[in-house]
Parts: sequence; structure tokens; C-alpha cells
Amino acid sequence: MLKIRLTRKGKKNKAFFRLVVAEHTSPIKGKFIEVLGFLNPHMKEKSIKADRVKHWLANGAQCSDTAHNLLVSEGILKGPKRAVKIKKKEEEKKEEVAPASGEKPADEKKEEAVPDSGKKPVEEKKESKEPSKEEVKEEKKVEK
Repeated sequence: MLKIRLTRKGKKNKAFFRLVVAEHTSPIKGKFIEVLGFLNPHMKEKSIKADRVKHWLANGAQCSDTAHNLLVSEGILKGPKRAVKIKKKEEEKKEEVAPASGEKPADEKKEEAVPDSGKKPVEEKKESKEPSKEEVKEEKKVEK
């Protein structure tokens, strides 16, 4: 199956994208059939060959979500924009930020979800040489 998608070119921190037609199994930065245009987000430049895009769509090529949204905003395609899928790495970062907002981390939620078997948990003996935070607070109160 053919896909119309963006492929990244350019230097580090200077992204430049080409709109290409490629086989969906080929790597993103790999082999493609035809260049249909380009997008330079830094200079706000776009150039798309509308007639070639329509040709490939008529021959059965599918658009990626981002390419579809680009073509809709340029007026080449009609219809609503698609929701772009979020990568898993970004979702993990959002989960790490969530506990700081007052929620408990996922590990603590799992421990609370375990039903109580009726037995009291055995506390582990602390063999550390440093006093606990509570002991330090009590010592400061006594000194005052």
C-alpha cells in the first residue's frame, strides 16, 4: 500500500520536511517513489504539487494523519482534520508529571488496591545510623 507522508531532512534543530509517496513498509527516511512537495516550519514555507497529490490519491495512495491535516489546511483535500496519534514516550512523560500535581504515583495506587488479608504487615527493622525525620524534629523542639 502506498502512503503520502512526511520525511525529515535537514540538520539537527533545523528540520525540513518533504512530502513524499512511499511504500508503507519502507523506512521513514528511506526509499520513496516521488517527491510531492516540501515544508519548512522555521521559515513558514510550503510548496505542494496539488495535481500530483490528487493523482496519487486517485490511484489508491493513503495519507498519514499529519500529511492529511497539511493537505486539508492547504485546501487540496476537503473534510475535517484527523486527530494525530501521540507517541508512547510522550505519554510516559505525562504520567511522570502527574504525581507532582498531588496525585499518588501509580505504584502506591496498586498497593492500596490489594485487599487486606486481615494480618498486620510486619515492619522491617531499620538498621540505619541516621535518625528519622520525626526524631530530628523532636530533638529540635527539645533544644528550643
